[in-house]
Amino acid sequence: MSGTLDAALELLGGEPYRAYTYGYPHKTAYRPLSPAPSLEALFAGEPRDALFLYVHVPFCRWRCGYCNLFARAGGDHEAHAAFLAALERQARAVARAVHGARFARIAIGGGTPAALGAAGLARALDVVERTLGASAEAVPASVEVSPACADDDLLALLAARGVSRLSVGVQTFVDREARAAGRVQTRAEVERALGRIRARGFRTLNVDLIYGLPGQDVASLEASLRAALRHRPEELFLYPLYVRPGTPLATTSGPGPAPLRRAMYRHARDLLAAEGYLQRSMRQFSLPATIASEPQDYRCQDDGMIGLGCGARSYTRRVHWSEPFAVEPRGVAAVLGDWMRRDEADFAVARHGYVLDGEDERRRWALLTLLGGGLEAAPYQARFGAAPQADLPELAALVEAGLAGWEGAVLRLTALGVELSDAVGPFLFSERVRARMGEERAA
Repeated sequence: MSGTLDAALELLGGEPYRAYTYGYPHKTAYRPLSPAPSLEALFAGEPRDALFLYVHVPFCRWRCGYCNLFARAGGDHEAHAAFLAALERQARAVARAVHGARFARIAIGGGTPAALGAAGLARALDVVERTLGASAEAVPASVEVSPACADDDLLALLAARGVSRLSVGVQTFVDREARAAGRVQTRAEVERALGRIRARGFRTLNVDLIYGLPGQDVASLEASLRAALRHRPEELFLYPLYVRPGTPLATTSGPGPAPLRRAMYRHARDLLAAEGYLQRSMRQFSLPATIASEPQDYRCQDDGMIGLGCGARSYTRRVHWSEPFAVEPRGVAAVLGDWMRRDEADFAVARHGYVLDGEDERRRWALLTLLGGGLEAAPYQARFGAAPQADLPELAALVEAGLAGWEGAVLRLTALGVELSDAVGPFLFSERVRARMGEERAA
């Protein structure tokens, strides 16, 4: 095992925890688009029958010590009202560009969407339903909540509007770990929130946990897992801690050492398997019945995304766009302030993003498919005209290092490959994306 691990780490640059790979390319590779294309031009000729709608609410009651998301702590009624007014202007501009589109999924995240309050979140739901025709009652809809915000008024609203999935950012049930991570919560508060959510009967409860927190060990992670399992969530997401520049923890402490994080990951993986959960990626664990009930009408490799709200990302097959990336509070405030001052015409164009070339299109499809469960050779070849191993010689290197293996015509990550997914993903990035991300870090 150690020899395989050593070979794998040598191939991947020695660091098992490089970056979350939710999408490709990362927003740090985005640059100003010149000339700035109109949304109408970007969606011309694009499939519109299964789009993903994501609404980003960039407000939180507080800023967790590890948070490197686009989010602002605080925000009064005036700021929330200005945000919602801008959201409506943006939605009207998008509606003209994607006229007649069908949305297959809706997700509202942040930040903490509930920071808007029940009335503010209701208005956001009204905007997407009335302007874009996207109804949480008609398609699977997910909303992120924090334990502190999951009060009866909010849960009643979400249940009445047809939201089917709540994702709760618990991160830890251990109070001292929560304090060390800068989270203002107690286990008692978390337990009450989860109890209220279960009482409302939402179809899917997801619980997010983090491993690698200051002072955390295998035993305390297991305590958090077992606490979560008492609520039998349909999904669990386990995230390794990252401490990025510009976040509060960057000046006080770092994550646990990599060997400890790997030990925690393996222990959690095995415990969840014993409890009947199926592992779907490095982070995602689901009950079999949840997987079986999921509709299959959206694939991020093939279908587009509409992002509303400051900090949201949108993409078509060739172009990805968003606002400029920011983490540090001053930068977030500047980007958010500019976004809230835009008029409807300003929202009708994409000003900051990334144009994928042919290589990036191939890498994105292969990377997201491989990390998401398996890279099938036939669909890849049908789309791109060549076998994936011919286009991406890195795939053979992953096989040789014991990180992936062919099962017939499907390339799947091995258990070790899944464990090291946060290094496998960046290993498959194009040189152009790596160079741009390096420039961003240097700046």
